[in-house]
Amino acid sequence: MLSYLFTNPFLFFIYLIALLVAIAIHEFSHAFAADYLGDPTPRLAGRLKLNPLIHIDTLGLLFLLFFGFGWGKPVGFDPFNLKNPRRDAAIISLAGPISNFILAIILALGLRLLLFFDLTNFSRLSLNILSPIIYLNIILGVFNLLPIHPLDGFKIVGGFLSEKKAREWYELERYGMIFLLMLIFPFGRSSLLSLILHPVISFILNLLIPSGIGGGII
Repeated sequence: MLSYLFTNPFLFFIYLIALLVAIAIHEFSHAFAADYLGDPTPRLAGRLKLNPLIHIDTLGLLFLLFFGFGWGKPVGFDPFNLKNPRRDAAIISLAGPISNFILAIILALGLRLLLFFDLTNFSRLSLNILSPIIYLNIILGVFNLLPIHPLDGFKIVGGFLSEKKAREWYELERYGMIFLLMLIFPFGRSSLLSLILHPVISFILNLLIPSGIGGGII
């Protein structure tokens, strides 16, 4: 992504805005879900806002720009404020990826509508702006559904397991970063993470972005 800064500054700016939007909606949705389920912790921490600046982790953003892998500022919540801590934690975790998918779908529908009316230059500009936002929201949503700590998918799985199975599942939490680094570490020209996620992301994008005009963003 950082290479665009020197080859195509406009595209770099668009991707940066798209990245900030995707992270902000993701973390805000975690905070909103926690607040809705009875935990005021995110609201008291000032996280119930869509301002990207309060959801960005500086180091995580730099990693995203330089290495294509990073993170936002996690939304903390207190399970003791939840009626059903394990189930509600799963709902809070699921809210982030779901919000990314919803935003991507809404923007894709809007893009198709603009292209349907064939507004020429305006449609092309909309494509250049909306496609990266759709793309990065899908990436963020799919990536966070991986059932590996500290990603959202880990708590989502835990929320659907029985009490006994959940205890066994959460024992794997300590190994999460090891599993994640193994997936991210490149083997040859690619990584296991890319091999797993790329087909899923491509499939979803092909459904959302009209055929023949979105292929260049992957």
